[in-house]
Amino acid sequence: MIKSMTGFGRCEVSDGTRRVVVEMKSVNHRYLDVAVKMPKKLTLFENTIRSLMKEYAQRGKVDIFITYEDCAENQVQLKYNEPLALEYLKYMRQMAEHFSIPLEVTAASLAKYPEVFAMEAQELDEKEWWQLLEQAIRGAAETFVEARTREGIQLRDDLLGKLDAMVQAVEQIEARSPEIVTEYRAKLMGKLQELLADTQIEESRLVTEVTIFADKICTDEETVRLKSHISSMKETLMQGDNIGRKLDFIAQEMNREANTILSKANDLAVSDIAISLKTDIEKVREQIQNIE
Repeated sequence: MIKSMTGFGRCEVSDGTRRVVVEMKSVNHRYLDVAVKMPKKLTLFENTIRSLMKEYAQRGKVDIFITYEDCAENQVQLKYNEPLALEYLKYMRQMAEHFSIPLEVTAASLAKYPEVFAMEAQELDEKEWWQLLEQAIRGAAETFVEARTREGIQLRDDLLGKLDAMVQAVEQIEARSPEIVTEYRAKLMGKLQELLADTQIEESRLVTEVTIFADKICTDEETVRLKSHISSMKETLMQGDNIGRKLDFIAQEMNREANTILSKANDLAVSDIAISLKTDIEKVREQIQNIE
């Protein structure tokens, strides 16, 4: 299915003690560029997240924002450093003996010394965290892809409408070309009659001049190729799935044919149509930049 490169997705997952919120958005980019913004505690999962996103997007600049709440963080553990307490007590006894002073140490006073007791946060359980995080990322990615697909369908329908209008413009050029030659022949005949008056006009000479003119302004090859490119683009749009680069190449070829038609135009009507064609092709190219 055809997808746009712009989209947004969000998912929130909780296991009772932890809540993870993942949001992602994307804009146009030549390749897949994933940027992850998340708390320092979760940075060890960054490369895994980047690899996971390749399942959901092939092109686009994707920004992922991750936030979390961990109620378990408030349940820190109290750690007793017994070896350090023994060291404190050992040196205090040495001081008491050395200075001949009484040693008045209680457990409460000893506990006040640095790092005898310390608050220690629980270690990160990578497996549990990744299960929660992966669920949130996949949930956000699925809504993200849905948004891109909806917009991609809208782009496809709009492009198909523009391509239909371009086919009509090409057909107008094809219909106008014989008329231009006929008008040129009549114009040339009129001028020759004025110049030569009653003198006999050689039909062969007239035919040669008209043939040279017709060959000079002939755009049959260009219109045939242009219609072929339009048809190819329509077929590609209906195929979907990573067609952005191919569509851009076809649009370049369409623009080349339109330029040639305009350069050969020796008629105001054809020139106007060719200019309109170039304008429509440029609009198509701009919209194609949004397609994955």
